[in-house]
Amino acid sequence: MRNTTTGTGPWLWLRSTAYMAWLVVTVIPYALAVMLVSPFVRGKALYAFCLGWVRMALWGARVICGIRWNIHGMENLPDTPVVLLPKHQSAWETLALPVLMPRALSFVFKRELLYVPFFGWALGRLDMVHIDRSRGAEAFSRVDRQGRRLLADGYWIIMFPEGTRTARGTVGRYKPGGALLALATGTPVVPIAVTSGRCWPRQSFIKRPGTVEISIGAPIAPDGLSATELTARAQTWIETEMRRLDPEAYPDQQ
Repeated sequence: MRNTTTGTGPWLWLRSTAYMAWLVVTVIPYALAVMLVSPFVRGKALYAFCLGWVRMALWGARVICGIRWNIHGMENLPDTPVVLLPKHQSAWETLALPVLMPRALSFVFKRELLYVPFFGWALGRLDMVHIDRSRGAEAFSRVDRQGRRLLADGYWIIMFPEGTRTARGTVGRYKPGGALLALATGTPVVPIAVTSGRCWPRQSFIKRPGTVEISIGAPIAPDGLSATELTARAQTWIETEMRRLDPEAYPDQQ
């Protein structure tokens, strides 16, 4: 599948700067509103309210920066609890997936994000799972405890199995946290491939116009599998699909 990113030079800097300004200008009043209403509105109602800003951020990426998307495999999403395991190349998928998924999502994320002014303050009012990665077993205990409750409340849990963003064309170490939660709750995992790195590089301020491909795999039931085996199956599907969607990022494997 051909990479559709285009454009070079000052125009990209201008568009990227304009988009950053759009995020700042919109997130401040929205976050203040979230903090004002959160003592009275909680749960999925507050989540739905926050989606308003997420849609604005995604709209800005499309209109200002020219980042569009195609999504494949929506028919693979069941009408039951799942643990989503997406490829993580940029912040784009953290904006897109809440808008595109048919259920409210609860992200598992590092607690340092709570300290980001305005954005993090509002994030802390939502039903999300924030963890201290340095605490190992204690961190997973929190994921297990809160994940069970949120799945029972109708949320889908979303965990990035590589833990952090990876550069386009690379593979991070897949961690078993999502698989462990799936095993503990008898919940299938859904692997998702996302080629956002072609438009929103991990370590670059510049956003490039183009099309992000999102591919949703069939659910993988945890029955009879270990966490290592379940993680490996999800990784195999994601990384194989990434090479199909973005072959230019893997020239040594064509």
